[in-house]
Amino acid sequence: MKIIGVIPARYDSSRFPGKPLADIYGKSMIQRVYEQAKKAKSLNEVVVATDDKRIYRHVEKFGNVVYTSREHQSGTERCNEAISIVNVNNEYNSTDVLINIQGDEPFIDPKQINLAASLFDNDNVEIATLIKKIDDSVELFDENVVKVIYRKNKTAIYFSRTAIPFCKNLHPEKWLDSFTFYKHIGIYAYRIGVLKNISELPVSNLEKKESLEQLRWIDNGYSIHVAETQSETYSVDSPSDIKKIPHNLA
Repeated sequence: MKIIGVIPARYDSSRFPGKPLADIYGKSMIQRVYEQAKKAKSLNEVVVATDDKRIYRHVEKFGNVVYTSREHQSGTERCNEAISIVNVNNEYNSTDVLINIQGDEPFIDPKQINLAASLFDNDNVEIATLIKKIDDSVELFDENVVKVIYRKNKTAIYFSRTAIPFCKNLHPEKWLDSFTFYKHIGIYAYRIGVLKNISELPVSNLEKKESLEQLRWIDNGYSIHVAETQSETYSVDSPSDIKKIPHNLA
């Protein structure tokens, strides 16, 4: 099985313009993500997909990069164009699985990438992602932390910015004691044919309400398999988040 990792990277961001080029302890954010992804033994190749010439020129100094359209509305769409470019340009024309690696997690654990890739040993898996147990009430009720519930067969039922499930007749302070809640870790993996199909789907009503792209796929009948990771991630959504990253990770 051939698996390629793609890191979507755009310059424009309402909260943090130029985020991929931000300095994280002496290296750009995008370089740190790229170098971490390259450590994943499951990947045949890693490519950055960008719509910005500044990012393109920066990445080509240390790694593989492709230039994609500025019209994409999501990282999934950018990944779909990127794999079409990669398939034309090199030997990965028979790529089986693409892993969409978030470009704002400079110290992503390569083991998480390998874990997502391992789910495709099951021929029934169309889309895969990761989850992590929530141990903190602040996270549980933070709308920026996406929660997920899943079936016994480890396929997602729903993703939400609210705490799910709702614990009736129980004070919110007691929720974590009564149920195991999970947050979504935003790495996606798709079979190539499925990636093409979901990239062409129209935005769904559920997606609009929660502002969560994966609800579009569930709304259209696709299964998203989940695997639990123990590794914590450090996402950078604003300049202040850089200060929260432990220096010993560098």
